[in-house]
Amino acid sequence: MEFRIGQREIGKNHKPFIIAEMSGNHNQSLERALAIVEAAAAAGADALKLQTYTADTMTLNIQEGDFFIADKDNMWKGNSLYTLYQEAYTPWEWHKPIFDRCAELGMLAFSTPFDETAVDFLESLNVPAYKIASFENTDIQLIRKVAATGKPMIISTGMASIAELDETVREARKNGCENLVLLKCTSTYPATPENTNILTLPHLEQLFNCPVGMSDHTMGIGVSVASVSLGAVVIEKHFTLNRADGGVDSAFSMEPEEMRQLVIETERAWQSLGHISYGATEREQDSLKYRRSLYVSKDIKAGEVLTTDNIKAIRPGKGLPTKYLDQLIGRKVAKDITKGTPLTWEVI
Repeated sequence: MEFRIGQREIGKNHKPFIIAEMSGNHNQSLERALAIVEAAAAAGADALKLQTYTADTMTLNIQEGDFFIADKDNMWKGNSLYTLYQEAYTPWEWHKPIFDRCAELGMLAFSTPFDETAVDFLESLNVPAYKIASFENTDIQLIRKVAATGKPMIISTGMASIAELDETVREARKNGCENLVLLKCTSTYPATPENTNILTLPHLEQLFNCPVGMSDHTMGIGVSVASVSLGAVVIEKHFTLNRADGGVDSAFSMEPEEMRQLVIETERAWQSLGHISYGATEREQDSLKYRRSLYVSKDIKAGEVLTTDNIKAIRPGKGLPTKYLDQLIGRKVAKDITKGTPLTWEVI
């Protein structure tokens, strides 16, 4: 279950693929958007991701009722959906300069389309992959359209039941998608670790026979690092220059130093997986000599008896293993032994 996005290998034999999600953190400034690209590349992210929509492709321009966010616990409360998307969207004419800057810096770039016109536009830019957002993972027409490009698809699974995911995955594969990653996602902003349930990852991988990863909306890097130990090969995190600068997604976005740590620590987590192993590794062989073993702790004359007063279990490890101590106590030695001699059967 390995494939490439651009020249980057995706799979368990490769370090985690780290995606910096810009979303609306450009705060309607192309200059800031390009600065975010540069910061993501400097932090070591493998890819930068945009979101491709307009307010009109997302919703209707209605300022009340179903189209108004009134939930008191919603971080976007007090806005209509239309107003929110107007503020958050990335102008389509910015995509090419942003993608070009990514390429200059050796970083992949792609996007999340939210309707079929966005797919056509992104195809004109020859993106190497597509991301499907959690809220669109049941939009079968969109899934079919993206799958038909034949490019890798990364699908967030937030809110989706197994039955819904099964339908989505079947449609993707039936319509031309050969390379698919499913991302465990909790669609709350921010999400809490307690509500993340990353034990789902190996089950998700087994159910759909594809690589898995995290679209992680929690704060910090702990959840993402832990997910690598459960099989995550892709990590997506929202990214900004500075949370204090504000913006629609800034409150749950990573800053550059946090992204750098995410890149470092997820790679370390991946490196640590290895394989099932017991006993001394090749690198540990030299350490074996520092185990405890039995040594003569006082000078002993031939014919004297071994006692806990003249032999001890100490470091280093050149004497007999300490498990033989009880068998040796009370035995006579055959020759003189000086303090500091490793105990062997030959002297008994």
